[in-house]
Amino acid sequence: MTQEAREARETPPERRAVDYESTPLTRQEYISAIVHLYRGELDRATTWRLRLDATTNWAIITTAGILSYSFGNETHTHLGLLVGFPLVSVFWMIEARRYRYADIWFARVRKIEENFYGPILRRDPVSPKREWGQLVAEDLFRPRFKVSVAYALRKRLIRNYWAIFGVLLGAWAVKLIAHPTPARGWAEVRERLSVGLLPWWLPCAFLLGFLGFLGWLAAAAHGGAEERAS
Repeated sequence: MTQEAREARETPPERRAVDYESTPLTRQEYISAIVHLYRGELDRATTWRLRLDATTNWAIITTAGILSYSFGNETHTHLGLLVGFPLVSVFWMIEARRYRYADIWFARVRKIEENFYGPILRRDPVSPKREWGQLVAEDLFRPRFKVSVAYALRKRLIRNYWAIFGVLLGAWAVKLIAHPTPARGWAEVRERLSVGLLPWWLPCAFLLGFLGFLGWLAAAAHGGAEERAS
């Protein structure tokens, strides 16, 4: 008898290592493990969902501050509102990154709900997707994003940020046309567009390019999301 075998035989049963690969699980043990896994994944999904809301709140507060500054004094130019677009875009990108992380937990939760809890509630203990547990196990060992950056940006744009950018755009137009006094024509609007050495057409070109990017993203970035649990 080898030294390893002798030591294993002399080790008390309560101190021996558990070999999960060769020890079958009972039905109760399996259900208990799935329940605890689901509770943990759901908690992480909820945490990341709250982080998404926090980023949106930051963007809204920043927009409110920019509006207060731009319209608080008649000497303030429209450039403050233009700066709001890249500032809000920073929060937008942060939120898209958080959405990609949140989607990892959302995908696991949906797999468990559709393939474990769903059949139980229907009293039909057959999972719609075979080998779904293997997919969840592989994702636990090697987590990876399920959606692309472009897809995440599009989702958050359509969900929240189109309205914030719309408010900034409307405020910028009001600033040029009606604040502090109504413009008497295109010549005066061009004069307000020109700030210092900045030509009048540069702010317009910036906004057209930015809005064009948003339109392309909303129309073209449909792909990039993998199939969920179904």
